[in-house]
Amino acid sequence: MKSDENVLDSGPFFHGTKAELKIGDQLNPLNKSNYQDKKSSYIYFTGTLDAAKWGAELAVSERKERIYIVEPTGNFENDPNLTDKRFQGNPTRSYRSLFPLKIVAELCSWERHSDEEISHMLSSLEKLREQGLDEIID
Repeated sequence: MKSDENVLDSGPFFHGTKAELKIGDQLNPLNKSNYQDKKSSYIYFTGTLDAAKWGAELAVSERKERIYIVEPTGNFENDPNLTDKRFQGNPTRSYRSLFPLKIVAELCSWERHSDEEISHMLSSLEKLREQGLDEIID
């Protein structure tokens, strides 16, 4: 960890998705969200493999689940959708940025959550949607 007190986290960082990308490509803000039918102002990423797995597993697409190792190209902040709103502090090390993320590698082998865990998460998200509580602060 860097000694600079302004650094939130020094990584490594991950992005879970179903988009097929190559090393050197950039993930940009203002693309369609993995979770809702809208463009997102930010690009989201995490410092934990578990959170990246959820990103890949829950992304709306029939494509292959992928986890990329990424580097932020600019400033980033704690993701307010998870930080303090749902989890005190930032235990999921979830962040967002208005700047692109550079793909530096793909994590080719990782263990998925169980089918039961994924089904439970999808059911929970559907309940939030039905209650109008699935708003993403963007």
